[in-house]
Amino acid sequence: MAALATLAAASSATVLAQPAAAAPAAASAQAAYNGACGSGYSVVNSADIGKQGTVYLTYNSRNGQNCVVTIRKTSGAPVYMFSYVSVSATGEAQYDGDYYYSYAGPVYAYGRGLCVDWAGGIGNQETWTYASNCGALSATRVTKDGDTTARSEVAEPSASRTGVAR
Repeated sequence: MAALATLAAASSATVLAQPAAAAPAAASAQAAYNGACGSGYSVVNSADIGKQGTVYLTYNSRNGQNCVVTIRKTSGAPVYMFSYVSVSATGEAQYDGDYYYSYAGPVYAYGRGLCVDWAGGIGNQETWTYASNCGALSATRVTKDGDTTARSEVAEPSASRTGVAR
């Protein structure tokens, strides 16, 4: 009986200790970039789309092309998704939207040295970033979740590269 009590106490201690050690620090919506833009493209910016996935802005320094792809965190039944990229200075824009299992895009626009607008959406959640990746200190980000819209200024990763030709 004492052995059984000792075994039960040891088991409960192990059971209680395992979840604490294995618990993730924070749940992230980040979906890994899948390389859909092709070779030579590097991720230069990204934004979560609610808890459903991530939209990635990539850039190819050899050809000056920006590429956007929207990736679901977990593949499943087809859901409406979109990817969008635009360069206001040239008027060039591309959009890809349809019912997809795992990702939308890629879409491309030439943008060497120019500000880029880019966006992605999954279901009723969207993230739009305006005047991005052109050496500015911040860009405007608009997130939509159903009927709720939020606008904010976000720090730009390209700001640390100001003066470097893209």
